[in-house]
Amino acid sequence: MMKANIIFPLMVVIASSCYGVLSTIIKVAMGHGFTSEEAVTSQYIIGFMLALLLFILTQRQLPKMTKSGWITLIGAGLFTGTTGIVYGQSLNYLPASLAVVMLFQFTWIGLFIDCFIKRRLPTRTEVISLLFLFAGTILAAGVLDVDLSGIAWQGWAFGFAAACSFACFVQVNSRPVEGVTTTARVTIMSFVALLLISAFLTPEIAFNGRLFGEGLWIYGVVLGVMGIILPIYLFSIAVPKVGGALASILSAMELPVAITASVIILSEPITIVQIIGIGLVLFGMILPTLLSTRKTKRQHIAT
Repeated sequence: MMKANIIFPLMVVIASSCYGVLSTIIKVAMGHGFTSEEAVTSQYIIGFMLALLLFILTQRQLPKMTKSGWITLIGAGLFTGTTGIVYGQSLNYLPASLAVVMLFQFTWIGLFIDCFIKRRLPTRTEVISLLFLFAGTILAAGVLDVDLSGIAWQGWAFGFAAACSFACFVQVNSRPVEGVTTTARVTIMSFVALLLISAFLTPEIAFNGRLFGEGLWIYGVVLGVMGIILPIYLFSIAVPKVGGALASILSAMELPVAITASVIILSEPITIVQIIGIGLVLFGMILPTLLSTRKTKRQHIAT
């Protein structure tokens, strides 16, 4: 029981860490002559191809699901796609660190959605965690030292839309679906997301030589694995176990990872204030799990 209390939250943390590197990889692709739209499209094309390959190797038959099960997977796939679309657009207007901060708002949005669905108030632990996350976010992103007056309103709008979309993805993905394996779930969700991406971004890169002839596929593989395969696999397994509210808080790991990736890969500077902010985010993230583990241990000792 104690291992289960740790392993599923850890899977959410790893999944969110995968998302944390996406903005940096997209910025690298943009620095090599590709657009954000092309990078995001490559992510979903390669991601679906990898998911389909895994499905063919392990299953080959579509699962038998109820109507509600299909609705859940289609909804999760749509929110996966919309998150990729609007987050990629936000990177055209915002610095990578600020884009992550805007996406990071999904923590409190997701918590409030969970409270609304379950008709409850946030617990004291959840509120305290959010306070640490808010404070840490402001410090870690370094927005106090940035002039925000010159940023276009589209950047704020796309960033907030990405946060809302990702919060909805976490909530929808928290619903268990009977009769479907994780591989089938990832394949269906990535296919739905690819259809949506193809309608709004640049699907022609798969046929005009841009994807496989000019090296975009390299970024597509990294983005597909880190943005589709690993996180959806881990979220699909762990989120139904930990719940949407805790999953939203644990996903805060995305911010420290994003900043660390930008420092290592993009050689962006980091300050002591940002390091303190990362520490606050990490503390706010582990607080609910830490208290839950202690409570479980006390109950175990009492029995």
